[in-house]
Formats: sequence, structure tokens, C-alpha cells
Amino acid sequence: MENKRNIARHLSFAANAAAFVLMANSAAIAEACRVEPAFPDDAPALRLNQVGFETASAKTAILRAAINSPVSWQILDADDQIRLTGESTVFSANASSGDAVHRIDLSALDTPGEAYRLQACGETSHPFTVSARPFDQLSVDALTYFYHNRLGTPIEADFIQGRAWVRDAGFPNSQPTCFHGTDEAGNTWPGCDYRLDVTGGWADAGDYGKYVVNGGIAVWTLQNFVERLAHQPDAVRAIWSDGRAPMPENGNHVSDILDEARWQLEFMLAMQVPEGAHLSVPLGRQNGREPLELTEIDAGGLAHHKVHERQWLPLPILPSDASEERFLLPPSTAASLNLAASAAQAARLWETLDPAFAARSLEAARRAYAAARRHPEIYAYGNFGGGGAYGDFNLEDEFAWAATELYLTTGEDEFLTDLQAGAPTPEEAPILQVRGATIAWPAVHLLPAITILQNEAGLPAALVDSARRQILATADQYLLDRDAEGYAVPMSADQYVWGSNGNLANRGLVLAIAHDLTGNPSYRQGAIDAMDYLLGRNALDQSYVGGYGARPLQYPHHRFWGAGADPEFPPAPPGALSGGANATNMSDPVAREMRGQCAPQTCWVDDYRAYALNEVAINWNAPFFWLAAWLDTTATTTD
Repeated sequence: MENKRNIARHLSFAANAAAFVLMANSAAIAEACRVEPAFPDDAPALRLNQVGFETASAKTAILRAAINSPVSWQILDADDQIRLTGESTVFSANASSGDAVHRIDLSALDTPGEAYRLQACGETSHPFTVSARPFDQLSVDALTYFYHNRLGTPIEADFIQGRAWVRDAGFPNSQPTCFHGTDEAGNTWPGCDYRLDVTGGWADAGDYGKYVVNGGIAVWTLQNFVERLAHQPDAVRAIWSDGRAPMPENGNHVSDILDEARWQLEFMLAMQVPEGAHLSVPLGRQNGREPLELTEIDAGGLAHHKVHERQWLPLPILPSDASEERFLLPPSTAASLNLAASAAQAARLWETLDPAFAARSLEAARRAYAAARRHPEIYAYGNFGGGGAYGDFNLEDEFAWAATELYLTTGEDEFLTDLQAGAPTPEEAPILQVRGATIAWPAVHLLPAITILQNEAGLPAALVDSARRQILATADQYLLDRDAEGYAVPMSADQYVWGSNGNLANRGLVLAIAHDLTGNPSYRQGAIDAMDYLLGRNALDQSYVGGYGARPLQYPHHRFWGAGADPEFPPAPPGALSGGANATNMSDPVAREMRGQCAPQTCWVDDYRAYALNEVAINWNAPFFWLAAWLDTTATTTD
């Protein structure tokens, strides 16, 4: 009550009267209003996007309270004036978070301003803003994440958010040969007689390994946003023209998004096995616990799966201090298809900007696809130390994805036949497949549909209709998930897996595309709901993004952003997204202590040791950028 009296002293006479009427009408409810115990200990019971809301869009906040009747609330501005009042909607017990909640609709607050605060049940929220484009700078920082993780070049102060993140180049002049000797499972690999210059690319995640599989979907996601922009009005395209984000390539008259994607794609092109090279690889599905049976093949055109050391690097460590020998790990069908898809897509986008690069990309895509067709069952196994496995034993979706990108670039019937073979029938299209329900590096079922719908002119009507059905049915399921979730997150309680935040960003991407297709505002609100969760409207009152919100990500599992391990190293930079809550694969030492002790949404901690919960990765930040940039570029055109 003392807090309420302090607020009242600063109100005008009219606002005082309104406040006293509000108190009188809600006295009985206030007496019974009991918020859930503070969790975390210093968190308010009111949870909302800690960055801000769009002026004209719907706005939702959450109150952690077990009372079974509506609760009165009010919004104060920076001058302690009451700007809006109302009553909450009871949701009650919520399985994913382990608490009871109310939803609060703040949509009527449409006046731009800063330092707004929501009050209810004696609780006060973090301050928040209302503006026309709250995700403007966030989208730039989300893209700058990739520059931070460039290898083979120094990271310079002119292109990042502060000198704390300046560093020397990591792994310059990187020319590894194939892995040879014994792996961790006892398999003996003969190696190869060549080296590849694979300097460049992005550090994949918390380690400094570089991966073609994760790189493929990350490059595709960035390039897909550029492809979407091509269909937008000039004013929208101009938002992401050259110079929007600081980077060394500024001034080359190419979109910064394409420039950044090319940095990784050049590395991926360099990972392709030379023509005529013979390598020993495992063919077919084998038991990874037993010695693999290796077969020598003509591997020309395949893509090496990844490059990293024999053993995991210590944490923290500067990439320039990592002196261990690095190796090309064996090629895989999945890596080859990732290269084929993203390089074919790039060939379309660079055709007029840099015809030579476009031709080189298309040639590599053709070679990779042909090699994958010759060797459709070369799988990656987790037998190597020093990096993640990224193994995938179901590649039907990758084949359909690569065929789709190649067909839309070349118009050749061979690829149309292949993509039609992998496309869902009209009856299947509305049915969510388990692995395709959420986009992720091993689950790319939805990517062909997205590409088809952004390039539908001249395509068979049945193919376009099937793609539309698939996207809208998926988006509708996400909205159902959101409506059944107390925190209004478009994700069900069983989806808090490794990288759940990246998966949620991809769900936001699909909802955004559904809005592009239909104009239905419900889909756009679903995309906003995904962003609101990532920026603080969640059970932990946590902004999962570095540099943003009252409680931002600080201590991710990352070799350089290692402030949690050593204060001489920097924390997470602005725009870096944590992997997020993980209740299914709790394999790191921090997560193991939490197993069975946390509700799915709360299985997370900002701890550098928690690699299963708090790592960062290019394939999570790519859809996060896509979502932030989409919200920003559509904010002024969607009222």
C-alpha cells in the first residue's frame, strides 16, 4: 500500500480521482489477490516483453496469480499518470511453467512512450516502451551476431557494439586435411591426399567448429528473407539495402544480409570434395556403437560434414589462441544436400549482382546434388571429439528441399520431378508430420513450401496449393498451441527441447509467412507472441537476448563470450539468442542437477557451463533475425 500512496502523491487531481475509484471498485479482489511466489527470487509477478510493443499491434502481459477471478490492473506512464486500466483474464494452472497465470490485454495502449509500467496485485512490471518500430535496432544486432562469429578475419570495433568484442582473426589460412587415425569409437580412418582452403565461415555455436549442415539452414534463412523482400514495395526493400548493418562490405551496393550469408557460403563451397577424389566412408545405416564398415567411393562433389579439432577446445579461449590441428571430417549426404539447396538459392539471388559467383554457386549445387543422389546414405555419426555430430538418418526432406531450390533456379524438369516426388499430396499437406512440425536443422520439411510460395509464378497449381495448405495448417496448429498455453507462447509444453528458442523463432517465421499469404492479423499476432516470449514474457522473466531487456542473456556457453568463466572475456553481445529452456536432453552438468526439478519452461539458467540450455548457434540466430526483421519491416505497413 505504501507504494500505491507514493504513486498517488504524484497524480494530478483528475488522475487521483480515477485512482481512488479504481481502488474502491477492486477492494474486494485486491484483498484476495495473491501472486505466485517470486520466481526467480527478484522477478516481478508481471511478465511482458521487456523491450517494447508496436504502437498499433496487440499487446499481452502475464500475471502470475492463482486467484480464480479477474484482477484489476493499471498502466502508469513516466510521469506516474494512469494511462489505462482494466481487468485480467483468468487462465489458471499452466503445465509448461508450473504456475497459475492471468493474461492481461494492453492493446488499447497505443500512445508512443517510454518507461510505461504495468501494476496489479501490488506488483509492478519492468518498464517498457511503445513505439512504431520497437525491433528496429534488434534486427540489426541479430544480424551483427554473424559478423561477431566470423572466423579467418579480425573482428573490428567499427562493425560491432563495443570494444569488448574486438578480437584477432581466428584460424587464418586454414587448410586442413581429412581426419585420419582413430576416432572415439575406435574406427580407423585412412585420411586423404588433399587439403582444402576453408578459411572463413562462421563459428557454428559455442565452439569454433564450422559445419555445413548447420551452415546450410542458417544461410538459407538469411537468403530467404532477402528473397521475400524482393516482392515488397521499394520503401520496404530500402530498409535492408546496403549499409543498414555495419560490416566491412558496406558500400558495395549489395544488401548486408546477402553479404553476411556469402561469408558462410564461401566456406561451404570450399568444403566440397574435389572431383576424382576417393574417400572411405560408412554407407547405409550402421550401429554407431560398433566399428563402422568403411567403403572406398568416388566422393567427388560431396561436401565434408564439418571442420574442427580432435578434442573439444577449453572454455574460454580466443580463436587466435587455439593452436590445435583441425581436420576435415568425412563427407555426408546431408551436408551435400545443404550445400546444394543454399548454393542453388544463392545463384538466383546473385545472378545480376555477381554473375560469376552465381554461376560458381550453381555449379557447386549441381555437383553436390548429383553426388548425393549417387550416395544417398552417407550418414554422420557422433564418433568424433571436438565438435557436434549433427547426425540425421532421414534425408527425404533434404532431398526435396535441394530439388526445389535447384528447380526454381534452373527450371529443369529433372528437379521438378524430384521435388514433386517429395512434396505432400493435397490430402497430406494439411497434416503435420512430427519431424516437420517445427523447422530445425534435421527437419526441413517446410522449406520447400516456403520457397515455392515465394516463387510461385509459373509453377504447377497443384504444387502451389499443396505448399499453401502445408504452411497454413502448420501456422494454425501453432495458434492452437498458443491458445492452450498460459503465457500465450505458440509452442506446446512438449517442445522445450535443445534449442527451443531457435525452434520458436522458426515458428514465428512460419506464422509470418502465413500472414504474408492471407493478411490475417491472427498470424501476425502469433509471430509477435513468439518474440514476446524471447524478450521476457516467460516463466523466468528472462530476456534470452544479449543486451536487451531488464534481465538480458549474459553468460552463454561460448568460447569467446566467456565472461561467466573469466571476467577478462566479454559477455554475450547485443542480439545473441540463447538456446533456451530444455526439458528433454539435460546432458550438461548444470542441466543434470535440474532434471526432474523444473517445469519445462523453467529448465534454463544463464550459466556458461550449461551447453544444453544456454549455448548459442547460427541456426537459432538466423530465424531470430528473420523474425525481428520481418516484424520491423511490416510494422509500418500493418495497421
